[in-house]
Amino acid sequence: QVQLVESGGGLVQAGGSLRLSCIASGRLLNNFVVAWFRQAPGKERQFVARISRSNGRTFHNTYCIDSVKDRFTISGDNAKNTVYLQMDSLKPDDTAVYSCALRTGTRMVDIAGEYDYWGQGTQVTVSS
Repeated sequence: QVQLVESGGGLVQAGGSLRLSCIASGRLLNNFVVAWFRQAPGKERQFVARISRSNGRTFHNTYCIDSVKDRFTISGDNAKNTVYLQMDSLKPDDTAVYSCALRTGTRMVDIAGEYDYWGQGTQVTVSS
């Protein structure tokens, strides 16, 4: 089993920044993909970004969706088993519950159903 715990959400004004963290623990295999999804009230869950870890030590193959790629950065710290989502120039439309998810293997997918483990989510609220 794998456990994921997110943190870093909060209330911020438009144009501000937040850094979300996703700490993974448990039976982590050498190769896995971690993704961030978000869900705004009344909207479907949306894929935001993903990163892969290979050979038990290297985070790479980052990807962010077009609407955030100039403002959000996904990264990983292998020593801490943590994936970050740095969010800059936040907009009110970014308001949502952000959740990280993990799937084992190396296949990079953007579909929530393909991820095996999920965190509890963290609320991000951007005021105008």
